[in-house]
Amino acid sequence: MILNSLRLFKIVRIVLKYGIDEIAMSGLRIPRTAKLIKTLLFWRDLSAPRGERLRKSLEDLGPIFVKFGQVLSTRRDLMPPDIANELALLQDRVPSFDPDLAVAQITKSLGAHPDQLFASFERVPVASASIAQVHFASLKDGREAAVKVLRPGMKETIDRDVALMKIAAGWLEFLWADGKRLKAKEVVGEFDKYLHDELDLMREAANGSQLRRNFADSDLLIVPEMYWDYCSSSVIVMERMKGIPISQIDKLQEAGVDLAKLSRDGVTIFFTQIFRDGFFHADMHPGNILVSIEPATLGRYIALDFGIVGTLNDYDKDYLSQNFLAFFQRDYKRVAEAHIESGWAPKETRVDELEAAVRACCEPIFDRPLKDISFGQVLLRLFQTSRRFNVEVQPQLVLLQKTLLNIEGLGRQLDPDLDLWKTAKPYLERWMSEQVGWRGLLDKLKAEAPRYSHIFPQLPRLAHQALSRAAEGGNNEVLLASLIAEQRATNSLLRAIIYVGVGVLAGVILAFSYVNFFMLPAV
Repeated sequence: MILNSLRLFKIVRIVLKYGIDEIAMSGLRIPRTAKLIKTLLFWRDLSAPRGERLRKSLEDLGPIFVKFGQVLSTRRDLMPPDIANELALLQDRVPSFDPDLAVAQITKSLGAHPDQLFASFERVPVASASIAQVHFASLKDGREAAVKVLRPGMKETIDRDVALMKIAAGWLEFLWADGKRLKAKEVVGEFDKYLHDELDLMREAANGSQLRRNFADSDLLIVPEMYWDYCSSSVIVMERMKGIPISQIDKLQEAGVDLAKLSRDGVTIFFTQIFRDGFFHADMHPGNILVSIEPATLGRYIALDFGIVGTLNDYDKDYLSQNFLAFFQRDYKRVAEAHIESGWAPKETRVDELEAAVRACCEPIFDRPLKDISFGQVLLRLFQTSRRFNVEVQPQLVLLQKTLLNIEGLGRQLDPDLDLWKTAKPYLERWMSEQVGWRGLLDKLKAEAPRYSHIFPQLPRLAHQALSRAAEGGNNEVLLASLIAEQRATNSLLRAIIYVGVGVLAGVILAFSYVNFFMLPAV
């Protein structure tokens, strides 16, 4: 209780220092109260932009609040642009914790001292963040490894700070006119889940293992192998990766890396994860990406830190492909229809009204060359417009939009002439083809085949059971009627299957023709 009170006092002091209350007071439901508070605190210097003041306050409050700010920066559908842009600058600048604590954590989690587990263990960490820090080591079989160790006492720290955030969110929704629209409680709840997921390092290891398996045969992306014998919920050990951080462009050029190809490869990797796997690395900022300079793998991406991943189902993929294709064809009616058909916009939404809003929001984008159009900004504009029509933006799509912005910024930093549309269009068209083309039909038939294989063999048995029940009654007329009825039912079922099959085939042919001749013109 005393610790919570002290922590609350520190939060209030920093809030007043940076004038964060002034940001909220601008929307208070009671203007007179806002003016009174502003008059009492006249001595403060609030000349700096509000986004900058908010960022600095979070940095002073510590790593959990820094992470909260990072999460908020991804919710551009909720945040004003100036605040979201400033929060995106937040970085984990956390000093490393005592190596003795890391050793104790490893010993407790893996059941042996690092000197017994590894051939060598570097006590000085090579990287430190809010949740964990990393040490290099060597396994006894000679393989080099990276050891990620969870910070001690993180669960208690998170629980205490998140509890205070929930109280603040409640006040915000009560006092601020836009509090409920911004869904402060919901955002804090998402953050709480996100942090507790990150506390389980085994989840991160499993994410990395899945991504590695997805790109096992790829010549574009390298993912470290997880050494499962040395992994637990608070310590994971993986293959050590060597490369140059992707932000160090001068060093990449010196090493002979083709930056234009590297830029295109990054987009290819991203869209492969989206439309092939439906499983994507959602924290691809420059700090988590290296580039290999080994002769055999020169220029390949190296992915690190798999604490945050996103998943997409077929409905999400269909939504994305239809919206992107319709957007670049300026078919705003189709964009509106896609929102309503997906169930994310209320069914009573008028298509023409949503179409007009989307057109007003997106049409100005086409004043620029196609290669300069930002996919991430397209999604953001769609989300912002959709919210006016009570569309619930799906969390996985918000995560994807944030990752897409990262990929775009990184790609154009490497190659200013990068044309994302040219790189992405084949993936979108292939996805559409797989949904309504011949490949889609074959895939669906394969998926349904096990169900039909169970139905057809049962027909003779069901007929026999019906005849047996009738025979037990000793009534030949009933027996004959049952036999005729069963035969008619079987014939009807077979005719229905044939008609449905022919109908589906005809529908597929028509849809395939429609897509090829009307929906997919050259851009």
